[in-house]
Amino acid sequence: MTSPVWHPFTQHGLNEPIPQIARAEGAALFTTDGRRVIDAISSWWVTTHGHCHPRIMAAIAEQAAALDQIIFAGYTHEQAETLAAGLLELLPSPLRHVFFSDSGSTSVEVALKMALGYWRNRGEPRHRIIVMESSYHGDTIGGMSVGERGVFNQPYQPLLFDVARLPFPTEGAEQATLDALEHLCARERPAAFIVEPLILGAGGMRIYSAAVLREMRAICAKHDVLFIADEVMTGWGRTGTLLACEWASVVPDILCLSKGITGGAVPLAVTIANGPIFEAHRTANRADMFFHSSSYTANPIACAAANANLAIWREEPVHERIRRLSERQAERLARLSKMPAVRNPRQIGTITAFELESREGDYLSDLAPNLMRHFREHDLLIRPLGNTMYTMPPYCIDDADLDRVYAGIVEAIDRFVETHGT
Repeated sequence: MTSPVWHPFTQHGLNEPIPQIARAEGAALFTTDGRRVIDAISSWWVTTHGHCHPRIMAAIAEQAAALDQIIFAGYTHEQAETLAAGLLELLPSPLRHVFFSDSGSTSVEVALKMALGYWRNRGEPRHRIIVMESSYHGDTIGGMSVGERGVFNQPYQPLLFDVARLPFPTEGAEQATLDALEHLCARERPAAFIVEPLILGAGGMRIYSAAVLREMRAICAKHDVLFIADEVMTGWGRTGTLLACEWASVVPDILCLSKGITGGAVPLAVTIANGPIFEAHRTANRADMFFHSSSYTANPIACAAANANLAIWREEPVHERIRRLSERQAERLARLSKMPAVRNPRQIGTITAFELESREGDYLSDLAPNLMRHFREHDLLIRPLGNTMYTMPPYCIDDADLDRVYAGIVEAIDRFVETHGT
């Protein structure tokens, strides 16, 4: 019998198997038929400390028994207040005002609306948004509009608004990106520039330098263009620091966080703005208020999970775990890099990536599904982006499981080479 469930990014017409997961612990998922699957991508980049972390699970259970949900328009609750204060303790002082939502995509929508509202309420409406090519900022309409255009969003093109695009700052051609940003800021007086700091996730795990990020921020400041950092994927230690922006000593005007904010346990997001953006919306005129919400804004259970996550960051050696995982990833990537079919091996923090030399690099080619089939057969959760293979495991993964991950990748490459050559 066909399941009534419609899965994301899944072509059901191919009738590919969809394993059913019964439980999870640490870096492992357990299927209903008794298999143990290593989660090498943190279940789409969300799980940081490991699945079903005891402290986070306990916080969820305790809060669920006290207060499950409350409208956040005109009401508040302790978990949200504690979380907002805890976040501000971690972040640089210009970021002062925390707006809650429920996913990375919506945190970006909120950021874009904050930026447009800021300029409108100042009496100088600006509408243009600058983005970087190959970016991904979510699958809602605003998120797709500021992301890369292609097969992902081509059917929805009539709904998307126009943006200005910068070339990706490839090594040796960084100045072209900076010059393009300078030109756009000077000519078009845009409202904001939104960027994934240091690494583009769904765009192929493309990495650029902290120096470029720092210069892009300086250009925006020079031209009074709001700088939005989408750290939905890069935040919570993935690049080696709490935020990727720290590598460049950059403080954005607006910061988007989600995924690891609850340790990956339940959905939650925040968009954090500086004082001037908040003050532009705070007047005696009700028409100037920020018009955005969702039914589950600042859900108490999700906020409780996030507070438990913050406690783990404060009280446990999370930075040391990240440092050690980064080192272990580097050791294994170095060995993998010697394989002839591996192209452009790279790493930032706990993330490793490379391209598999192939003429089938298009996202819709058969390469990625064939690779995923191999990984399913070997009880590994790895989901290539076209011919880009990457790992982004939870920080708790041990050496034995990490060895299994890379052994499975090596076997996948060997199988590919046997079939296609190099």
